[in-house]
Amino acid sequence: MKWASCSITACVAMLCLVALSSAGYASQATSAGGANPKTLKNPVRVNAASLERGEQVFQKYCRHCHGASGKGDGPQAPEGSHPADLTDAKWDHGGTDGEIYTTIRNGVGPKFDMTPYEGKITDEDIWSVVIYLRSIGPKPAAR
Repeated sequence: MKWASCSITACVAMLCLVALSSAGYASQATSAGGANPKTLKNPVRVNAASLERGEQVFQKYCRHCHGASGKGDGPQAPEGSHPADLTDAKWDHGGTDGEIYTTIRNGVGPKFDMTPYEGKITDEDIWSVVIYLRSIGPKPAAR
């Protein structure tokens, strides 16, 4: 069906179909294929290169709110927000690698206290950030 020749009702129906299928795709992507974040394993090998890459990505995207050393004292955190101290033993959104990855990828809602980074940072780089956070934060709950 060509858009130019469709009726308004048909066009609206087509747009609704596209929106619904996009929403379904987004919810699948958000849940990382339906996997439980607790059980997701970091596919990036822990080594000097992945640790360095994780620190670079953290400094580029995360330090503004979480601070250069990850203590939650970033100079550009939105007023009224309370960025997590990533160096302490308290992890509000789960402490497994998969939960940390999912938090970075999907953000923290419902008011988007932390912006989602899906599409802004590659999955591999998010996993590298997890490796970096492990180096400055508490030891993992389960890997």
